Amino acid sequence: MLVLAGTGVHDAKDMSLKALEVVAEADSVYVEMYTSIPASSLREIEGVVGRKVKVLERSDLEENSRKIIEEARRKKVVILVPGDPMVATTHSALRLEAEKAGVETEVVHGSSISSAVCITGLQFYRFGKTATVSYPAGSRVSTYPVDVVRRNWGINAHTLLLLDLNPRPMRVGEAVDLLFQAGMENWFGVAIADVGGKNEMMCDRLDRLRSFESEGLHSLIILARTLHFMEFECLKAFANAPDELEEIVE
Repeated sequence: MLVLAGTGVHDAKDMSLKALEVVAEADSVYVEMYTSIPASSLREIEGVVGRKVKVLERSDLEENSRKIIEEARRKKVVILVPGDPMVATTHSALRLEAEKAGVETEVVHGSSISSAVCITGLQFYRFGKTATVSYPAGSRVSTYPVDVVRRNWGINAHTLLLLDLNPRPMRVGEAVDLLFQAGMENWFGVAIADVGGKNEMMCDRLDRLRSFESEGLHSLIILARTLHFMEFECLKAFANAPDELEEIVE
């Protein structure tokens, strides 16, 4: 059996009791840290689960995934995944490949950045498509995240922008610079960091968010054309939003 178990949005202590149970029953336990970087070190994860844990590389779950699947045919294999395992396409593809090979699979869900961003007070159902701000390939800056933001704006939806992790975790200031280079307008946004930990937040115009600094992984939300009054009140209380944000409250 192959089990994909989420470790939660922040550190290993976010793991559910069900995740801990499947780890205790496993023959082999692995963890991947490339779709996201947990706040816990490998040693801390092992301390929480009480087991030896092996780190998987991206290739282990993609081009070399057959090896894991064959092991899961004979044993109970658990792969720990930061956040929720079904958010990343890599894990959906692995699960599908295993099922096609006749290997039973199980998913143990965990908290995810996709829902945890609502700590800002923004309403979950008002979010549109998510995109990633990537480091440039050579001199080329991708316009894709800006295209996604504009499409979401067209339906009056917020946009969650995830930030590249390679070769190092991108900061909000870097993301803003790349978005401006790709033609992004100076709309309102929310910078967030260390979600599930300190939950650091700042709401302002994008050009002012360049100054945002905090430890932990960074993400960026581009606000919709309008805000619900409750969203505005939450951003004022939790993210120090400027008074001018009230202009888009309906």
